[in-house]
Amino acid sequence: MKILVINCGSSSLKYQLLDMTTETALATGLIERIGEPQGILTHKHHPDAEGEAKIVREKPIPDHEAGLRLAQAVMADPEAGVLNDASDIQAVGHRVVHGGEAFKASARVDADAMAAIEKTIPLAPLHNPANLTGIRVAGELFPDAPQVAVFDTAFHQSMPPKAYHYALPYEFYEEMGVRRYGFHGTSHKYVAAEAAGLLGRPLQELKLVTAHLGSGASICAIDKGRSVDTTMGMTPLGGVIMGTRVGNIDPGVVMYIAQQKGYSVEEIDRVLQKESGLKGICGSNDMRDIHTRAAGGDERARLAEEMFIHRIRQYMGAYFFELGEVDALVFTAGIGEHDPLTREKCCQGLEYYGVVIDPEKNQAARGEARTVSAPISAVKVLVIPTNEELEIARQTVEVLKA
Repeated sequence: MKILVINCGSSSLKYQLLDMTTETALATGLIERIGEPQGILTHKHHPDAEGEAKIVREKPIPDHEAGLRLAQAVMADPEAGVLNDASDIQAVGHRVVHGGEAFKASARVDADAMAAIEKTIPLAPLHNPANLTGIRVAGELFPDAPQVAVFDTAFHQSMPPKAYHYALPYEFYEEMGVRRYGFHGTSHKYVAAEAAGLLGRPLQELKLVTAHLGSGASICAIDKGRSVDTTMGMTPLGGVIMGTRVGNIDPGVVMYIAQQKGYSVEEIDRVLQKESGLKGICGSNDMRDIHTRAAGGDERARLAEEMFIHRIRQYMGAYFFELGEVDALVFTAGIGEHDPLTREKCCQGLEYYGVVIDPEKNQAARGEARTVSAPISAVKVLVIPTNEELEIARQTVEVLKA
């Protein structure tokens, strides 16, 4: 079964064609700079066991519809050799950022699902319109393929009310859906299942803390395969410090800045979303550069590094306490998978709580699934590469079988 996975971002589009018989990627693609004067598509496919081939197209890509049509044309190009006909695609799985309270699981796309996704646009105005465009255009390009929407927020719908409510007037929740939803759900769900496999135990027996650490970052407490708490809130802005996002902040600070600087809501949003986080502290949002600068004595870089670790450890501690006991701490995403120094500092001094990292194993782990804790560690420390596209494809298969 060939499944096309589509992930429409606010100004980008990622796609992956997977053969679900073997769960292997036949082709992957990234379209960037949508809406800018010059867009770029980078397509990679795997013609044989010896390597991969690459196709690059540079041209104006005015919107997501044009981007998806370009991706389809490239996949159908004889040079790519991955798509002979539209009927080769047997299903399409879409990442949809926000499902609100309407979607507690992935759903087959029909008119009712489209209407429900449209109602969530106020909760994710930058992403859900693009996600809907992807669904509409894919329906035109692959009319015989059923479509499934997989929501970033769905995995966290198992959080109890005490975890997802804000202490605001209750009518804000009733009237506008103001509550914590959480994000990165497909990633947290995927690595939880992979952790169970690595530990050789059923997921339903495990208590896990999963740390998705990248430019966007979130941490999740998982009890028997169900999310019971996570760091992001109503939007992906809350929680730990991120590349350019502020993470949790005293709301009074926002009002104070607005008053003092005379900022509009849009200007405040720009600062919190794009000019804060690691970038706001030291001018860079790349942890590799920050480590290099900190090692060379740059105090602002050292501060950014320390603040990032501090917030992660705060939430790790909170979730350890909330779960009562933890079987494994899982690191994933760009920083989590490839940054031994961050993992080491996150686990430093936690021997009393059963976390003992093995320095050599930790240094050797760079992008592959492995255990990096010492044999005496009561809590296993795992590094597991995330694969959100494969998780979306898996959930697409599950929905269609059901």
